[in-house]
Amino acid sequence: MLKPFTSHPEAVGETYGEHMGVAFSFGFTLIGAGLACLVHGLLPFAFERTGSNTVRALHDRLSRRCAMAETAAPASIDAEPVAG
Repeated sequence: MLKPFTSHPEAVGETYGEHMGVAFSFGFTLIGAGLACLVHGLLPFAFERTGSNTVRALHDRLSRRCAMAETAAPASIDAEPVAG
């Protein structure tokens, strides 16, 4: 019954709670960057690099997490691919 909630977090080497915290961190960061982009659309002088800097930082963070998960997880035919 809990498998749908735990299989992906386990595949990336996390507990359900750890995975939720990471996902929330990414989500709230993206919401903040999105709001900055909306303000930038109205006021081009405001938040000139916030959106692009945030996307770059999140990409780097996700890439490092995926690389760590790939090296930590044992190779298996049934292994779920790490997709964030």
